[in-house]
Amino acid sequence: MAQIECVLGDITRIEADAIVNAANRTLLAGGIMNTHSRCADCRTLHGCETGQAKITKGYKLPAKYVIHTPGPIWKGGGRGEAELLASCYRSSLALAVEHGCRTVAFPAISAGVYGYPLAEAAAIAVNTVRDFAAQDNTLETVTFVCFLPEVKAAFDQALREP
Repeated sequence: MAQIECVLGDITRIEADAIVNAANRTLLAGGIMNTHSRCADCRTLHGCETGQAKITKGYKLPAKYVIHTPGPIWKGGGRGEAELLASCYRSSLALAVEHGCRTVAFPAISAGVYGYPLAEAAAIAVNTVRDFAAQDNTLETVTFVCFLPEVKAAFDQALREP
């Protein structure tokens, strides 16, 4: 089973086969996708539905691939947000495995400007990755890369839960 870890840092500096971009549905702006060549690749993808994932090259990033996944916007929890968020992680991992990736790095999808409660987002992320890794032995390491200490604390807590 894959090693699952959490670090404080900038995901654009992480060496992994694939890093995940918490994208919007157009895939055209924001996140780590601000360079011209990657945005041009994203235009050819014609967007992505919430909970799904698409892949581009990593270009000058230390990752071979960037996986783009639009997370759900928090609207109180009664509109399928939890399943959509779990689907972001499952879809990204499946795409990574399909492309031969053994190491994947994730941000805290939807836990920033999309307003998802941090502790709940971390628990969903960790549990979904654990479930996927238990059924697929391709992955060696999955890293949650947290930009802020409070985000890392929430992921560390979720990793301590059985």
